[in-house]
Amino acid sequence: MRIHCKVVVIAVCFGVFLLLYFLGGNAADDPLLKEVVEQQQQQQQEEEEDGNSSRSPPEPGRDVAAKFTKKSSAGGVGVRAEEPLGGRKEGRAINRRASANAKSKRRSIVARPVTKRKRAEEVMHLAVVACGNRLDETLTMVKSALLFSLKRITFHIFAEDPLAPQFEERLNQWPRSVSAKFQHRIYPITFSVGNADEWKKLFKPCAAQRLFLPVILKDVDSLLYVDTDVLFLRPMDDIWSLLKSFNSTQLAAMAPEHEVPKIGWYSRFARHPFYGVTGVNSGVMLMNLTRIRSTMFKNSMIPSGLSWEDILHPLYQKYKNHITWGDQDLLNIIFHYNPECLFIFPCQWNYRPDHCMYGSNCKGAEEEGVSILHGNRGVYHDDKQPAFKVVYDAIHDYPFEDNMFQSLFYPIQTKFLDTVNTLCGRIPQVFLKQIEKTMRKVFEDKVVRHVRRHK
Repeated sequence: MRIHCKVVVIAVCFGVFLLLYFLGGNAADDPLLKEVVEQQQQQQQEEEEDGNSSRSPPEPGRDVAAKFTKKSSAGGVGVRAEEPLGGRKEGRAINRRASANAKSKRRSIVARPVTKRKRAEEVMHLAVVACGNRLDETLTMVKSALLFSLKRITFHIFAEDPLAPQFEERLNQWPRSVSAKFQHRIYPITFSVGNADEWKKLFKPCAAQRLFLPVILKDVDSLLYVDTDVLFLRPMDDIWSLLKSFNSTQLAAMAPEHEVPKIGWYSRFARHPFYGVTGVNSGVMLMNLTRIRSTMFKNSMIPSGLSWEDILHPLYQKYKNHITWGDQDLLNIIFHYNPECLFIFPCQWNYRPDHCMYGSNCKGAEEEGVSILHGNRGVYHDDKQPAFKVVYDAIHDYPFEDNMFQSLFYPIQTKFLDTVNTLCGRIPQVFLKQIEKTMRKVFEDKVVRHVRRHK
């Protein structure tokens, strides 16, 4: 009896072993399982080719089992004997599509390059002070800056109370394509030290406001100040880039008041200290406001030096009976005692009637053309220097979004023929060379490159 039981037990165990062996062999030969294994091997090979060899590869058995389980639950692959042939084929097709989708997703993830975040777009800052009847002149200056510049501009407009709503109204009427290139802030006329009425009447109405820009615009690092009667004939970006040319002590940049000392005003008539041999003109002034705010300026009053805000009023009190050009004279006095703080840019960046009415004396403009036109002496609004008026009228009348060559350059070129017998109009290339070059560059940027991108 015991022998019989032992025989039965051995036979049962042997039968179970054969059954497991049979099922295991069939499973290994199952085409679906082979497909999963092949996909796993192909996936590992792709990961190695895509540079992911540093990752530790998954355990084959676990991954295969997991995929096999998912396929079984999703497409009914686990059912074998009871599954119809058509259903099995459909399940295989679904599995292949799912496998292909997963593979394409993996490839897209692997192939996607890692991109760095773009730097914040640099914005240029331009300040102007407008009082009295300077609305149209100021807007024409703003317009000239926007026509050619590449980077966005923030305009800081200091205006008398009656002008502020007029600036808002006119600027909001400009096309969206133009408005997208700038933002503006309008400030009241304010003076932080001394008598406000006295400052306001210094030289021209409100002109002294520029002296207080470092104090008022505390959140601005660098700034270009221009008078209302300034016109840009090339991108503002170009003069803005001169900030990078400053050395460690320089904190402002201006052009000389004159190129020839014998006929310069400061060298002949000034009754106060001034910068260099001919002094400087403050109609175009590039400033690093951060440096100005942190510098102690040498002077003739206090040996220890004074900050920018603290030096303005005592300096004015000392020299108010000896200055003619107001705030510009005060700047000349400051940089006379602090010449290491000033960067001098050439005359074509602040081209005035003085550079041509006594004979052409700005060599840089003769060679490169005028970069920034400064129509002081009221020459935009009279016939004393028609060459300046031609450029101003053309920019003032130019409709935004029109063809620049047809509606801006050709009118300037045509009307300039009537000025060739005048003192400043006899050298046309001084006025036309740079603006033509600028317009060609604008044309290339807007048209040629646009066409190339769509070829």
